[in-house]
Amino acid sequence: MSLTFDLQRRPDPTSDERRTEILADPGFGVHFTDHMATATWTRDAGWHDARVHAYGPVSLMPSAAVLHYAQEVFEGLKAYRHEDGSVWSFRPEANAERMQRSARRLALPELATEDFLASLEALVQVDQAWVPAAGTGETSLYLRPFMYASEAFLGVRPAAEVTYSVIASPAGAYFAGGLQPVTLWVSEHYARAGAGGTGAAKTGGNYASSLAGQLEGIEHGCDQAVFLDSATHTYIEELGGMNLFFVTDDGRLVTPELTGTILEGVTRGSILELAKDLGLTPQERRIEIAEWKDGVRDGSIREVFACGTAAVVTPVGALRWEGGEAPSTAGEQGGEVTRSLRAALLDLQYGRAEDTHGWLTRLA
Repeated sequence: MSLTFDLQRRPDPTSDERRTEILADPGFGVHFTDHMATATWTRDAGWHDARVHAYGPVSLMPSAAVLHYAQEVFEGLKAYRHEDGSVWSFRPEANAERMQRSARRLALPELATEDFLASLEALVQVDQAWVPAAGTGETSLYLRPFMYASEAFLGVRPAAEVTYSVIASPAGAYFAGGLQPVTLWVSEHYARAGAGGTGAAKTGGNYASSLAGQLEGIEHGCDQAVFLDSATHTYIEELGGMNLFFVTDDGRLVTPELTGTILEGVTRGSILELAKDLGLTPQERRIEIAEWKDGVRDGSIREVFACGTAAVVTPVGALRWEGGEAPSTAGEQGGEVTRSLRAALLDLQYGRAEDTHGWLTRLA
């Protein structure tokens, strides 16, 4: 049975003046809209109590399972204002399906795709004034669905009560300094995920495990860390929150294949499709870190970029590791293929190009 999200408007919404002030410089993940969507799952009743209500603190018992056993998953996607004032999302069905896969891996209940989409639509319709206007740069309303074990108990077993929520945050460009190449650090002492683990799920523990490597990179003057496979520390996997792509001199667009330890990014999958439109040959395979180091030196690798929902497409500059550095191929704003793929994605998302793939879903 599909869920209906009942609306309970907050009595004290943000003033028009304050909201306008926020939207003029939203940052990323700093401000939040007036409402949130929630639903509850219990072993006996399934999904129920779906509603949109005032954004505010979450009440949990100190013994709530999520606080002790990290049984939680989340998603990230955006709502875009088009020129005619309508609001659209990009491939939300793919986010719903990935959340279902993540939930299965974390022994959480699955939320049906139609209910996932209904929660987004219900929240965006009541808070659509928070979606930045068209033509204001790379602005959007970032949507964060998440699910966690809210049952109060101590014991290692799947929770019998789970809470699902969606919150929304007006967002500007992910990198405040504009489109500039990021410098990456090869994490040789830390792994993001291991075989048989949760690497393919979008769950908080994967991001927590990446932070030490990221801090190590920052200490060496880098922006992010790139992680290798945990077994051999030979093959490239991903950054802490983005997938990687390599443009070769013979027209291939290569990305690490999905091995169960890499998150299957929605942007990643979209780029693999768009590459064909640009005359590139997409290829998914295992890539050794040595191939990256050697390829940017001898010219067989022309461009490197990272991608994800928040940052879209970001050019990668220099690669550093203990005792060495590989040169940047990015110039000041990335190579031609990087810029072309980025523009193609943004034009689709903001309604400036025809949606020949059927990837857009109207929310308001």
